[in-house]
Amino acid sequence: MTTQTAQQAAQQTAQQAAQEAAQPTAQAAPAAQPVHRHSPRLPWAKLAPEVYKAMIALEVAAKKDLDPSLVELVKIRASQLNHCAFCLDMHVKDARAAGETEQRIYLLNAWEEAAGFYSPKEQAALALTEAITLLTEGFVPDAVHDRAAAHFGQAELAHLIALITTINAWNRFGVSTRMAPGQA
Repeated sequence: MTTQTAQQAAQQTAQQAAQEAAQPTAQAAPAAQPVHRHSPRLPWAKLAPEVYKAMIALEVAAKKDLDPSLVELVKIRASQLNHCAFCLDMHVKDARAAGETEQRIYLLNAWEEAAGFYSPKEQAALALTEAITLLTEGFVPDAVHDRAAAHFGQAELAHLIALITTINAWNRFGVSTRMAPGQA
């Protein structure tokens, strides 16, 4: 094959490739994932004000006598697990306002691997938060409960369990009604 023939063959191959690329293929491209829009669905607090007021009262009672920083860590961790963007946005801001460090907030999603940043009491509370939040995976293991009980008195543990239950309820209101972050 001469140099001129080789150049012509290469030109033809390039033209064919360009034409094939411009034409739709017989195989359909995979369907794009639907875009999940986070516009609010329902102003539940306005439509059920008695429920909203009861939730506020439950939250106030639940966090009584608990360390404010611990309260926010628990709320953030449960909100991460529940994918509640509205609550994450709110509680990260609240944690900062309460003096929580950026590093501890950032590492919270991997608190077990960053255990040195959290006290044994906080670690026990975070493990209990995960066990209660992920009840669909089974139950709260005795070891997790016992670990928390070793760091919290009975009344304090009861309040912690109530706090975890309350933030999970808030998360479910937020996720199911698509409450938008930044619009607290």
